[in-house]
Amino acid sequence: MKGGAKVVVVPPKHDGVFIAKAKEDALCAKNMVAGESVYGEKRVSVQNEDASKVEYRVWNPFRSKLAAAVLGGVDNIWIAPGTRVLYLGAASGTTVSHVSDIVGPTGLVYAVEFSHRSGRDLVNMAKKRTNVIPIIEDARHPAKYRMLVGMVDVIFSDVAQPDQANCIDSTQAAEAVFASEVEKLKADQFKPSEQSRRLSFAVADAAESEVEEEAECSDTPKEVEEEAECSDTPKEAECPDHLPEEEEAECPDAAAEEDEASSLEA
Repeated sequence: MKGGAKVVVVPPKHDGVFIAKAKEDALCAKNMVAGESVYGEKRVSVQNEDASKVEYRVWNPFRSKLAAAVLGGVDNIWIAPGTRVLYLGAASGTTVSHVSDIVGPTGLVYAVEFSHRSGRDLVNMAKKRTNVIPIIEDARHPAKYRMLVGMVDVIFSDVAQPDQANCIDSTQAAEAVFASEVEKLKADQFKPSEQSRRLSFAVADAAESEVEEEAECSDTPKEVEEEAECSDTPKEAECPDHLPEEEEAECPDAAAEEDEASSLEA
């Protein structure tokens, strides 16, 4: 894909999702808005047998959970050309734009995002994609936007919940924790049909975050040293016991004790 290298697009396992075979294989989908990138992603142009050209947008699994699931071997993403999708937690529209490519002009994507900052990027992206309807509202309260959404085929949820910061159980194995969460879904009348882990992509994300944390904490030792240097400084001057007679009068506490002792003797 670099320097005009020859690219072969392999027929998809999932409808609307392709693999671009080149020096570096990449996940991609047909670009609904030819010649336009959404977030600076690479584009691949392939010439068909009838001399017509089709443009594909590369889909980065490190920036999209859905792409990571596809490469992770999930059997069905339930999103295909003509599908109507309700996307909860659309953010700035990175993955939504690829879902828009997959469903095509006959499909529809209702993209719900709560943050107004990310919502501005989402709205700007939707201006060029007629099959994306941006909704700036809290996805956790569907009653607030139900009048804007029609019947859909698929609901994709990527909402940041406040309780996601809670640790479920750090002492148990990951498989046991996942199994217990699946049981909770079943208790709520859900029927999980498939489970996929994106560990290889999560490890890379964790490595990047560790590098950032180390960079942020690189100045910490200096601050600790400065605090250690200042820790020996007394808050209040103490009156030592070995002062000479001339200097004892300068210590008010010692003078007061002597006066009290003399009055008692008297």
